[in-house]
Amino acid sequence: MKKTILFFLLIFSIKSFPQSYVPSQENLEARRWFSDAKFGLFIHWGVYSILGDGEWVMNNQNISIEEYEKLPSFFNPIDYNPSEWVKMAKDAGMKYITITSRHHDGFSMFDSKITDYDIIDSSPYKRDILKMLAEECKKEGIKLFFYYSLLDWHNDDYFPRGRTGNDIPGRKEGKWEDYIDFMKVQLTELLTNYGEIGGIWLDGHWDQKEWDGKKFGNLKVDWHYDELYSLIHKLQPQALIGNNHHIGVIDGEDFQMFEKDLPGGNTTGWGTPENQIGNLPLEVCETINGSWGFNLKDRKHKSDKDLIHYLIKSAGYGSNFLLNVGPMPNGKIQPKHLSSLLRVGDWLDVYGETIYGSSKGPIPPNDSLVSTQKDGVVFLHLLEIIDDKLEITNFNGKVNSIKNFINKDKISFKVKKNTLVIDLQDIELDSISTVLVVETN
Repeated sequence: MKKTILFFLLIFSIKSFPQSYVPSQENLEARRWFSDAKFGLFIHWGVYSILGDGEWVMNNQNISIEEYEKLPSFFNPIDYNPSEWVKMAKDAGMKYITITSRHHDGFSMFDSKITDYDIIDSSPYKRDILKMLAEECKKEGIKLFFYYSLLDWHNDDYFPRGRTGNDIPGRKEGKWEDYIDFMKVQLTELLTNYGEIGGIWLDGHWDQKEWDGKKFGNLKVDWHYDELYSLIHKLQPQALIGNNHHIGVIDGEDFQMFEKDLPGGNTTGWGTPENQIGNLPLEVCETINGSWGFNLKDRKHKSDKDLIHYLIKSAGYGSNFLLNVGPMPNGKIQPKHLSSLLRVGDWLDVYGETIYGSSKGPIPPNDSLVSTQKDGVVFLHLLEIIDDKLEITNFNGKVNSIKNFINKDKISFKVKKNTLVIDLQDIELDSISTVLVVETN
């Protein structure tokens, strides 16, 4: 049964907001912080973890509403320790955490007053996971973002249905406007019950877009973004809004995200076109293995080197890197994930200066070379060295010196016709990334 008190209070208190978004000073400052942070932890966790088959298991196995509703009754993560999670993030060099408050299965991982389908009312755990994490993040100086799914396979009011979940038995027809109001209530809860948050990470827009197998078409519903975005900014002006819609920036958004692709890339087939990349802060999200949610049979764990290279390349695009782990149903993080995060943190302990607070460098990133820059210094990350000389064409500006980041040894170079030639014969190589410091005017 729905809890209606907050629902009606919100409906009668909502007013219309301006269509054109002008970010507040607090928001602009938050954007600058976000751009400098460069590295965050993504956490996909929900009752789906019990089945050990990823966060899309309800859709992929066409589990009925009645069957799926049994899962919360044995979701009891007694080993969940938010202080361990936050310490893990800090040890990895991460500056913020983004966690799923509600995924596409419709189950809320927080105490929501508008539904009983949540961690408090439907599980034996009876504790607000998000509140526990929010308190620990505040204590340790880690910003907390809430992932919130626009798509819902459980709520009847998510109607008309989108492209996914249509074979799930037991779904009924409802009213779209009621679903919009439901989301307004839940977003209000997330923005008023957990202190100051970093932002809201939206997902599921694409479910209501036409798709021909190659590209997205027209949007079939009105998401009421003017109302949702204005509500978020009104309640917490500094909170950053991002939307994983795979298209250009929509008015009211504060950062632009890219799923499983570097900005402009399209290995997935539904990546954001390069010509739709805006001027907002950027964020790339990727899995540590092959799944977002806990998957018992996932053997696609990325190497420590690949993860560090992804972080470097993201920074080379001027983007943050949001790296995901899927906790087990008991609340523990897989040991292999913990080990990899520690290795990334060890690397950042040494090379963090070349990543944090940097902007994209003057040389476009590729698989062998990535550049970042900060305070008049260009950092060249050599991911792969295949020759004794490195030639960089179309390099403008005067070079004062080039040094090895680690031992500060000077490195020979020459500039001829806008081509920078660096002698690599005698430099000390690093197994992950050999970093050169280029001081320029």
